[in-house]
Amino acid sequence: MLYKIFIIITSFIFFSSALSDEVFLSLKKNKVNVRYGPSFEFPVKFVYKKIDLPIKQIDKKENWRRIIDLKNNSGWIHSSQLKPINSIISLNDKILFDKPTIFSKPVARIKKGRVLIVQNCQSSWCKIKTDDFKGWIKNSNLWGKVK
Repeated sequence: MLYKIFIIITSFIFFSSALSDEVFLSLKKNKVNVRYGPSFEFPVKFVYKKIDLPIKQIDKKENWRRIIDLKNNSGWIHSSQLKPINSIISLNDKILFDKPTIFSKPVARIKKGRVLIVQNCQSSWCKIKTDDFKGWIKNSNLWGKVK
């Protein structure tokens, strides 16, 4: 009986940790078709027009990835149009700082929904770049997986 309980608990821990591993990707191009199904035979559902947009992979079939975005739009994208995650989206307005501390010089105000390119992260801060600005933001309230 104890053995069965051990197996059940071990299985639960294994499967729950496997399910918690979220896979985030970024769009490789400025124009990416999202299809109704995992094949070029399926019609285009909508088109993304934002390079580096972070998206979450929720399923895969051969060279196709079923994705969902921040606004819960979903569909299938060919893997050739995707790359490993390198970006995040801020879920609220943030301040970009010169150094990874709130006591450093503020560089810019980052608006909610802005796509940010991640250069690196350390503890609770990420070094990012966006258009003309580079700096550090707190890594809370972000959509996408920080490294």
